[in-house]
Amino acid sequence: EVASTNEGKTWLSSKWKLCKPLQNDTDIQSLLDWLTEIYGNLAMVNYPYPTNFLAPLPAHPVKAFCNKLQAVPHKPEALLEKLGIALSIYTNYTEKVKCVDISQSAGGNLGEEAWDFQACTEMIMPMCSNSNDMFENYAWNFTAFAETCYNKWKVRVARPDLAILEYGGKDLEAASNIIFSNGLLDPWSGGGVLRNVSRTVYAVVIPEAAHHLDLRSSNVNDPRSVIAARNFHKRTIRSWLRSYYRERQNIYY
Repeated sequence: EVASTNEGKTWLSSKWKLCKPLQNDTDIQSLLDWLTEIYGNLAMVNYPYPTNFLAPLPAHPVKAFCNKLQAVPHKPEALLEKLGIALSIYTNYTEKVKCVDISQSAGGNLGEEAWDFQACTEMIMPMCSNSNDMFENYAWNFTAFAETCYNKWKVRVARPDLAILEYGGKDLEAASNIIFSNGLLDPWSGGGVLRNVSRTVYAVVIPEAAHHLDLRSSNVNDPRSVIAARNFHKRTIRSWLRSYYRERQNIYY
């Protein structure tokens, strides 16, 4: 509503300290895509201690973000003004950033270009949204996705189901020696394996963990569930290695 007028675009650009003023519908779409990425990233790195994995962030960044949105009037300008302040938890927690560049990925120096190429060639993941929340509604369009992949990487998406064919999808009974570890604070856990598949394919569910918290270095603020998960990983992998070397010894002797 605010961005539907030139005055609104100018006001929003100023309030959110955007490096480049919003000028047209393409800019607004870029802003919405950028917001979607930040919302997901905040949840993904919702760690119990300060980090700079994707951006310099405080402990429990989702809580810090939401605390900035307490008792917000429902008038568009007031809501956007508060949202801009909340976004600074992600965009300018150090208070050293002069302006917000929405043309840059919110993933920082993660090296996600390689991931983007892999998502075009090996692991096509349909993305869509149809709920009444902070995410814009949009349908999955494979044709548009394939065109974007070709324009960017000059690759054709030949098999959108390649990952399922290659690795079995949800049919994992034939697999062995795998631990699927998911923190339930991590948005990606919605597509994770959350139940044991067999005697050697385990699902470790960590209610208090965000994205791969159990694979990060130890921290005094780690929840007990994370510590327990790490101990399970070590015990299980150690037992697999012992079994492997025992079998090799029997073969040779």
